[in-house]
Amino acid sequence: MREKVSYARSLLVAAPLILLYTAIMGTISVTSSLVDSRGYLQHACSRIWARMILWTSRVRIDVSGAENVKAGRPYVLCANHQSHMDIPILLAGLPLQFRFAAKRELFRYPFLGWHLRRSGHVSINRENPHAAVKSLQVAAAGIASGTPVLIFPEGGTSRDGTIKPFKGGGFMLATRSNAELVPVTIRGSRSILPPKTYHIRGGTVEVIIGEPVSSANARISELANRIHHEVLTTFNYGKTLDRNSYSLSREV
Repeated sequence: MREKVSYARSLLVAAPLILLYTAIMGTISVTSSLVDSRGYLQHACSRIWARMILWTSRVRIDVSGAENVKAGRPYVLCANHQSHMDIPILLAGLPLQFRFAAKRELFRYPFLGWHLRRSGHVSINRENPHAAVKSLQVAAAGIASGTPVLIFPEGGTSRDGTIKPFKGGGFMLATRSNAELVPVTIRGSRSILPPKTYHIRGGTVEVIIGEPVSSANARISELANRIHHEVLTTFNYGKTLDRNSYSLSREV
């Protein structure tokens, strides 16, 4: 009975509100881009949008390792991908401005696509390698100037809950921009919103930010394997929250 009530709440309450939040904040974001070409206001809109979604979905985030990253540094953030809820989780939880490297299909959606395009997020055309490389070159220039980019190096959402091998594109991006790679591990988002469902469940999600890894003088395959190992180890064995950890609750 409780499961049925939870499912009905997802469809009748959470889903309509999320669509409403997306429409309102997407409009504000696109409008703000007329006076802010750097994307700072748009990112602020994204964070508000994300927190509204998490509050509505009764999701709490525990973040650790925030002290490992500093604003204005050239980073490529590498996160595992367990759920479509990962995007608002990362927007709300990561303590710095960043841009997503996202598949081109997302840029076609109303409001979401407008926001992504006007905010400086990177569109990756997976069907056209030449266009994908060109997009990565543009992103590398932005990273070098101090705007981190976040990638999901698995290439998509994990369907079975395991962490897949990491693809090389994001690591090539790091070497071209001389950026540090930051492993970001998400634990618990799959139980919040499993793939191919609309049933959103409340709960706690952990976001663990690892220590940056230099990309200088390293091969792409070596970097991919190292970051994959760090994320996989943290995902499987967990972590202990320390005094530098903080929580983002649904009351925020």
